Amino acid sequence: MASFDVIFIGGGPAGYVGAIRCAQLGFSVGVVERDGLGGTCVLWGCIPAKALLESASIANRARHAADFGVLLGEVKTDYNVAMKRSRAVSTQNSKGVEFLFKKNKITYIKGTGKLAGKNAVLVKTPDGKEEKYDAKKAIVISTGSRVKGLPQIGLELNKTTIISSDQALVLDKTPASIVIVGAGAVGCEFADVFNAFGSQVTLIDVAPTILPLEDQDSSKEVERAFKKRGITVLAGAKISNVKVAKDSVSMTVDSGGEKKDIKCDVVLVAAGRAPVVEEVGLKENGVQLNERGFIKINEHMETSAKGIYAIGDVAGPPMLAHKGEREGVVLAEFLAGKGTHGMDYNNIPNATYCHPEVASIGLTEAQCKEKKLDYKVGKFPFMASGRARTSGETEGFVKIIRDTKYGEILGAHIVGAHATELIHELVVARTNEFTVEEVDLAIHAHPTLAEAVGEACLDSLGKMMQA
Repeated sequence: MASFDVIFIGGGPAGYVGAIRCAQLGFSVGVVERDGLGGTCVLWGCIPAKALLESASIANRARHAADFGVLLGEVKTDYNVAMKRSRAVSTQNSKGVEFLFKKNKITYIKGTGKLAGKNAVLVKTPDGKEEKYDAKKAIVISTGSRVKGLPQIGLELNKTTIISSDQALVLDKTPASIVIVGAGAVGCEFADVFNAFGSQVTLIDVAPTILPLEDQDSSKEVERAFKKRGITVLAGAKISNVKVAKDSVSMTVDSGGEKKDIKCDVVLVAAGRAPVVEEVGLKENGVQLNERGFIKINEHMETSAKGIYAIGDVAGPPMLAHKGEREGVVLAEFLAGKGTHGMDYNNIPNATYCHPEVASIGLTEAQCKEKKLDYKVGKFPFMASGRARTSGETEGFVKIIRDTKYGEILGAHIVGAHATELIHELVVARTNEFTVEEVDLAIHAHPTLAEAVGEACLDSLGKMMQA
């Protein structure tokens, strides 16, 4: 039986980053992965989806090239080409993780891992053989999450007319019409892509607004932009009377007190993900789940079974790659006896890469009201930004919510071009407990989109300069 200090079951962002940090700290490390290094993020999530969104962005920009004096003629799109490019980008990233494993002397064990008693992992290899490995220090479950359908309303995934985001990433062509059920980050991103490639898109969510985890101002801004591009948005919706035919799906949607009968070629179900906890040997080895089906962990990410840890999506929301990556680093340093700041779950940024992009950190305004906090709001529209006007990307705003007494940044919300990059100034600010006054002390270069961050801070103080 081969032996390691630490074994990770799952090689996604949480697992592979945790493994690399463990190796850097001197542990011998094995990583069990059945699909390919990089996990959902690299193979079926973040990376390929963002590659498609980049294609969508180029298509939409090209359609307005004449406004900038660039004459291109008719813009045609080919989803098959964009899809193949996105798959190539994913493969390249996965190979990059393999390179990092070799560089850090981490053993990649191809197969399906399962807990097998104290300090042991049983691996079923692709050829059906079973191999057992010993973990002297810790076993880390980082199996991630999987897509799920909505069989309770008749939307059981069938890979043809009712698909998940996984299948959407490998379509040869876009459907003429598509209904996307679920208007969170995944749903909004695919609505953006399919609209850019010519599909008639209907976006549906049971919540009162799309992007329900975001500030309501952000949600309304994206909904306005989507409708302007011809995307039908039905929020606060209830689906019934689903009928699945060989080459189409029909349903009745009740939204805003009005019922509509909708027929489409394809339904994309983007209504969340489920943790991968099946066939890992959890119950047999004393690993408990919480009421939502995620693995229970303590502040050190240890499960109810001593010596077994869980990180990433399988350990609970937020189900974000960067959250899992940081958990991997924090756990590795804890196992090595290093001092660590621990996990700051209140300062994990959200990022949605549709156009306009959406990013946020901290509390929404509704949450501030619910907590009865004394706060002020500052807001700066990109329409007033010189840099945004030069690039023709004037949709959106920066919104800062500050504590009235001390100027603490309670929440920050950005909608617009490059929002997912701009948010990090405010992530650093919140993490280091900077006030809005201290953000303003940093001189922002002109003309830049980042000036909008400083202006929103000034607006929260009643001192905005550029509007």
